[in-house]
Amino acid sequence: MKTAVNKKGKPIVIFDSGVGGLSIYQEIKQALPYAPVVYCSDTQGFPYGPKPEQEVIERTSLCLNALAGQFDPSLAVIACNTASTISLPRVREELDFPVVGVVPAIKTASEYSKKRCIGLLATPGTIARSYTDQLIDDFAGDCQVIRVGSSELVQMAERHLRGELVSEHDLHRILGPFFAEEEVPDVVVLGCTHFPLLRTALQQVSADIHWIDSGSAIARRVVSLLDPAGFDAESAPHDLFMHTGLDDQVSALVPALEKMGFVALRHLPVGSKVMTPPSQNDGGVHCGENVVNYSKDRAS
Repeated sequence: MKTAVNKKGKPIVIFDSGVGGLSIYQEIKQALPYAPVVYCSDTQGFPYGPKPEQEVIERTSLCLNALAGQFDPSLAVIACNTASTISLPRVREELDFPVVGVVPAIKTASEYSKKRCIGLLATPGTIARSYTDQLIDDFAGDCQVIRVGSSELVQMAERHLRGELVSEHDLHRILGPFFAEEEVPDVVVLGCTHFPLLRTALQQVSADIHWIDSGSAIARRVVSLLDPAGFDAESAPHDLFMHTGLDDQVSALVPALEKMGFVALRHLPVGSKVMTPPSQNDGGVHCGENVVNYSKDRAS
C-alpha cells in the first residue's frame, strides 16, 4: 500500500458505479468530519454487476485516473464490491496514492454468528466470484452460508435515494431464500455498498437478523492511512458529488445529497471507451433478476 499524504486541500476520492458508496461516505465523514471528499458515481457505466470483468476494470481505471488528474487526492476508496475485487491490482499500479477497496464482511459475520449460519446478500456476480469463495473458506469454514444475489435490490437502493418508497412486498420476496431452509441465519452480510442504504427497510421486514456491512471497517482503514490532525477543523469541507452521465440521471438525488452535506454536483467527462469482448455480451445477469446459491452444510 502506498503512503497517503493528506496535505491541506487534498481530498479523499470515493468511487462507485452508482450511489451505493454513499454508505461508505457517511462512515468516513463520521470518522473524519473535516476531510474534504469528492464522491464520483459512474452513472454512465452503471450498473457494474452484469458487466464483463474487463469492462469493469477499464471503467474503474478510466474514472479514477480522470479524478486523479483533476483533484490530486490523498487517497481513493473504490466503494464497490464488484470493482474492488477485480480492479484493485490495475489501479494500484497506475496511481501514486493509496487505493482502498471493499470486500464482504464475511469474517465479522462469522465472529458474530452464534448459530453458525450466516447469509450473504450481494450482487449475483459477487456471490459467484471465486474471491468470495475464498473469503468464506478462510473465515467462515465452519458455517452454513446462504448466498442470495440480487441486482434488483441495487436498483431499489438507487430509486430509494431518489425519493421512491421501498416495497416491503419486494423485500420479502428477495429475502425469502434466507427463510426457506430449516436453519435461518442470525446475521446477514450486506455485500454490496448499495444495500446499507436500505438498512431501515431491511430491519423492518426481518427484525431477527443482524445486518453487517463493511462501512465502519473501511472508515477505520482510511483513518489509519491519513492523519486526522492534518485536516483543518476551522474550515468546513466543500464536498463534491461528481457523475459521468446525464444531469437528469442525478437531479433527483439533490435533496438527499444536500442533506448529507454535499455543496456541489458536477459532471466528470470521461468518455465512453470500454473494452467489452463481443462474446461476453450475452448470458449476463440483468437488473431485476435474483440468484440464490445455497452452500454446502457447515464443515465437520
